[in-house]
Amino acid sequence: MSVMPAPPPRSLRRPSVAVNAVLVLALVAGGLWAYGIVSGPDGAAAAASVRSLPVQQGTVTATVTADGSLESAASADAGFETGGTVTSIAVKVGDQVAKGQVLARVDPGAAKRTLTAAEADLDAARDAVDRAEDAGSDPSSAENEVTQAELAVTEAQAAVAGTTLKAPMAGTVVAVNGTLGSSSAGSSSATSASSTSAGSGFIAIADLTRLQVTAAFAEADATRLKEKQAATVTWNALGGTRQSARVVAVDPQATTANDVVTYGVTLSLDRVPAGARPGQTVSVAVVTGEVTDAVYVNAAALTTVGNRHTVTVLAGGVQQVRAVEIGLEGDQVTQITSGLTPGEQVVITTTGATTGTTGGFPGGGLPGGFPGGGAAPGGGFPGGGTGRGTR
Repeated sequence: MSVMPAPPPRSLRRPSVAVNAVLVLALVAGGLWAYGIVSGPDGAAAAASVRSLPVQQGTVTATVTADGSLESAASADAGFETGGTVTSIAVKVGDQVAKGQVLARVDPGAAKRTLTAAEADLDAARDAVDRAEDAGSDPSSAENEVTQAELAVTEAQAAVAGTTLKAPMAGTVVAVNGTLGSSSAGSSSATSASSTSAGSGFIAIADLTRLQVTAAFAEADATRLKEKQAATVTWNALGGTRQSARVVAVDPQATTANDVVTYGVTLSLDRVPAGARPGQTVSVAVVTGEVTDAVYVNAAALTTVGNRHTVTVLAGGVQQVRAVEIGLEGDQVTQITSGLTPGEQVVITTTGATTGTTGGFPGGGLPGGFPGGGAAPGGGFPGGGTGRGTR
């Protein structure tokens, strides 16, 4: 009987496992150390640059901006006073119309029949008065019937007239909201003129020679707006065309939408650019403050703590912190009312950053182990084992 030799210990049978484990730990530690050096503690290495700019003298301007739209300053919605079937439409979009011009008609048949009946009732009431007087009776009751009948005739006449729609103002037809054969409901208040955009009546008319801009400004900016302030309106649709304007009204009541509070502002244009049309979107910049012949610096040169303002002045290669007083805070620059003179150099410090990649070890070296088994075939991390930083 033969005796089988004892199997070697596991540590002697697979010595490569222990060796590879040590190598893995060493590579991971080295990779993490290198990644920390490249990325820095926050994944970004700050780089500061210092430069100087001269104190200047000129105009300081402060503005507030908002998006707006173009609309007619005078418009009207014309609607039938008497309902019925539309039998004719005399205009189309784009037509110029005069005040009182016939725009459309509805079938007057029913209104005329009502008028005929009302006139017959009036004749009967007048005959009743005559009979009462001839008989020596009190005619007061019959006279009341006459009064009521006269009112009915007046209303019936107005209804017949209401089957013809006339232009309430001169202007351009911008919408026709009906077709031949359609039914149009009547309303005694269907015809109105306003300073807002038209479009809800049967026919909408606008004066395209009088255009204005409406815009919604944030509540913080609206507190700085008032009538007669100068503004600039820019049309993206017209290749960046710019036109001067002025504020004519600021809504006293705020508008809230999606928890955002805005105030409506109306501006009149000094001139209407070629190609301008109601409904176009525009950008509006209103001048809220302006100082000419002012001493000013780039706003980035100022350091403010509470009510104290300082700048760093560079003279003879030496930096000196100096207290200053400021005036108007413009869009990019700030007025200096004391503490600086034109030509002096003030220091501006800017900070940049270089960032590292956020993907750890590109190629999937960690995590995920070693594809295909416990040992790393061929050694190393498939697909790339170290992280890279970008600068």
